[in-house]
Amino acid sequence: MRRVWLPAAIVLAGVLAGPTAPAAEPQLPVFTDVTEQAGIKFKHSYGDVELKNIVQGTGAGGMLFDYDGDGWLDIYLVCGRWQKDVSGNRGRHLRGKLTNKLYRNNRDGTFTDVTEKAGVAGKHYACGASAADYDGDGHLDLYVLCYGPNELYHNNGDGTFTDVSEKSGLADPRWSVAAGWFDYNHDGKLDVYVVNYLTYDPKYIPFFPPDGYPGPLSYSTQPHALYRNNGDGTFTDVTKEAGMDGEGRGMSLAVADLDGDGLLDVYVTNDAMANDFYRNLGKGRFVEEGLLCGLAFGENGQGVSSMGPIIGDVDRDGRLDVFVPALRYGSLHINRGKFFEDRTAAAGLAVIVGQYAGWGAAFLDYDNDGYLDFFQANGDAHHEYREEAVLCRNDGKGKFVDVAKQSGDYFHRKYVGRGAAFGDFDNDGDVDLLVVNLNDSPRLLRNDGGSKLNHWLSVIAKLPNGKSDAVGALVTATTGSLKQIQHVGLAQGYMSQSDPRPHFGLGKAKQADSVEVRWPDGRTTLLKEVRADQFLTVVEPAK
Repeated sequence: MRRVWLPAAIVLAGVLAGPTAPAAEPQLPVFTDVTEQAGIKFKHSYGDVELKNIVQGTGAGGMLFDYDGDGWLDIYLVCGRWQKDVSGNRGRHLRGKLTNKLYRNNRDGTFTDVTEKAGVAGKHYACGASAADYDGDGHLDLYVLCYGPNELYHNNGDGTFTDVSEKSGLADPRWSVAAGWFDYNHDGKLDVYVVNYLTYDPKYIPFFPPDGYPGPLSYSTQPHALYRNNGDGTFTDVTKEAGMDGEGRGMSLAVADLDGDGLLDVYVTNDAMANDFYRNLGKGRFVEEGLLCGLAFGENGQGVSSMGPIIGDVDRDGRLDVFVPALRYGSLHINRGKFFEDRTAAAGLAVIVGQYAGWGAAFLDYDNDGYLDFFQANGDAHHEYREEAVLCRNDGKGKFVDVAKQSGDYFHRKYVGRGAAFGDFDNDGDVDLLVVNLNDSPRLLRNDGGSKLNHWLSVIAKLPNGKSDAVGALVTATTGSLKQIQHVGLAQGYMSQSDPRPHFGLGKAKQADSVEVRWPDGRTTLLKEVRADQFLTVVEPAK
């Protein structure tokens, strides 16, 4: 080792000055658990008294959506059922007692259970949910993904729903876990891609003492399905002709324009096998290029148990990046244009998430500084072993910093986490969290401080009718040298659906220099000098 000798004057100056003071930690928001005071009394159940198979252990997601169109996010939570081929005899007392729940936002921080009135309690073993205005009447319809036939509920616009599952052609009998709505063929109607998990065999019950029960490799894969909206309340399976007829053990999906060509692509994460990236070629055709572009595996090439993918421009370079939670692993794929580079370790996430079994996650700018932060819900896959959740702050320089312990009591507790959704449920300008836990109560986490620290802007992008969300539109908010992009209302995350309104942290800026909306048909609307701290409604001009 080579020694370096410093002049005595420099050494003496350093001694007199004393040690360098550590940099002050930035003031950060905290998340407050308001579940009980909000009136959320739901408790998830897998329909049995003990965890005994993969159907039960897969858990469930949750959804934030404005079902009554009043501008405030409501909550939908799904539940398992006692079912003969899934549940044990000891759980028979639960038969007929478990339902999904719809909570209406009272606009004062509380919610009211309106499940019975709305008619959306559900009939089958539910895993996930999604919402979309598939018939263009201005009301969000509800699609419930189940182990068994899926359920489609048409929103009547008066606070009630009608079950149109069989009539619509969307009552897929396979084990579905997630669905993404988007207009794949540009005919102005929302189509839906349904992700199916695996073919569960209730008769296959070998003795598995270490793992609790057989894992995904014990069961065969399932094909997913793309359904074209016929415009008359029915849907047609067009999976094969669209080139999306691959099979997998799908856990969830994300829909986004990942290659920047103006067309929406579909990314499906699979359990214990390669993930699938369906690149949109236009004219209703897709090609699978997961391995080619670097999204099939993590950086070590391992076929890990990938869960709910999330999308966001992490490094603010104008390209959408991807994070995939997994069991004991996780992968941050940074978009380099033609391919994705795994930067999990370089970004500081490998050490943080590698110790957990990750499921639902979220990119959200919780402190409104203009950079996307990271949340992940964790919990064991085969046992009801609890784990703490992860919250990391984006330092704006390519690194994520663990801030969980200073972010509220919730992060000092442990849960068997599964799905997660994010959105501003109290309309105060900062992003809140809804976390679904296995066989337990969900947690509604209110963001306290994000809108007080920095300015913000939320964009409500509507189609020409002024009522229906412009699903798939790309919103760009520019403030100085900082450019942020986000899609409207596209699927991402584990069996869950989040606030469709793009939310942008603006830091100390009191306005966005510009807001541009690229509509689903490719046209654009540009607004200049947009005031901060507001919900900005932009309506697509009529053709």
